[in-house]
Amino acid sequence: MSPKDKILKRLIEADNVLSGEVISAQLGISRVSVWKHIKGLIASGVSISSSPKGYRLISDPDSLAAWEFGARAGQIHYFSEVSSTMDTARAMAREGCPDHTVVVAQRQTHGRGRLKRTWSSADGGLYFSVVARPTIPVMVASLVNLAAAVHMADTIRSLHHIEAILKWPNDIYANQQKLCGILSQMEAEGDQIAYINIGIGLNVNNDPETNEPRAISLKSLLGRSVPRREILEAFLDRFEKQMAHFDPLAVIARWRANNMTIGRAVRIQTINNAIEGTAVDIDALGGLVLRLADGRRQTVVHGDCFEQ
Repeated sequence: MSPKDKILKRLIEADNVLSGEVISAQLGISRVSVWKHIKGLIASGVSISSSPKGYRLISDPDSLAAWEFGARAGQIHYFSEVSSTMDTARAMAREGCPDHTVVVAQRQTHGRGRLKRTWSSADGGLYFSVVARPTIPVMVASLVNLAAAVHMADTIRSLHHIEAILKWPNDIYANQQKLCGILSQMEAEGDQIAYINIGIGLNVNNDPETNEPRAISLKSLLGRSVPRREILEAFLDRFEKQMAHFDPLAVIARWRANNMTIGRAVRIQTINNAIEGTAVDIDALGGLVLRLADGRRQTVVHGDCFEQ
């Protein structure tokens, strides 16, 4: 355990202000070193007040620092800045991190969406990736993505009474504007899933409209700032429960009941081509079923979906 971790542990356990002198004696380091480590903790996002009497943790409802998550703190890895939470989560997954490890960042310098598009990641948004290691068949792994979208939409509706609607394949809209994007990556060994990483970018207190006119944030919808930690905790509660007893039929049914895609004329854009038709359903694996102009049906499994 590093000196910073030891200091944070003592601040968490302290009932009140903890003096630098006491910390110095307990850790066997100078008070100057204590102050340097305190500054490092503050720079990493930990809210600490300082006074002549010492130091005290300040709980911030918007803070995403691991210690704020209580019993779940061990699975949370918070960064003030990363290239992308998906990159960090992939590295951790390959190193064998536990199921439901969460990488969350204040900002991303190279956040991305589908088809290698850039995802704007300014301060105030909720950007995180979950490493999942489900014991499910590889063939239904694509439904984990839909499950994440379902549970994030349910979380938004439950906490803030916003009509969050699902758009195939994995976006969440409100007021006909994009509120959330979801991305997944999987590695498998034979017929066994090694891990599925789910990356989520939710516009909370940031201002996405500046760069993307069709995007919106919870703050814009509600007219006030929104604490991000409550959203992440509520989502993880739902998602972890789902993954413990994964039910493909329930995921599909829930997605169908809250989507904005089925019944509309759409164009599906992939890297190589575009397909147009009317969306009539999703199949058992989450693929979008289109009725083409000549009456034939075609199922697409990936791509960007645009209304006609």
